[in-house]
Amino acid sequence: MDVGPVELLIVLAVVLLLFGSKKLPELARGLGSAAKEFRSGMHDEDPPAAASTDDAVDPPPSTPDTTTP
Repeated sequence: MDVGPVELLIVLAVVLLLFGSKKLPELARGLGSAAKEFRSGMHDEDPPAAASTDDAVDPPPSTPDTTTP
């Protein structure tokens, strides 16, 4: 399945309609920084250490449901 210039123009037009011309540069910057972060993460030699059970955060206590009589 080939993607030609007509299909790319249609996708670009749809993205322009969805996000608007003012949001596109911000969206492109976000995608670029995400791709850069992903590539730098792929080249890291040391994987992040797994969190131990001592570092785990306890969830907040649940509150009783007062909506049912």
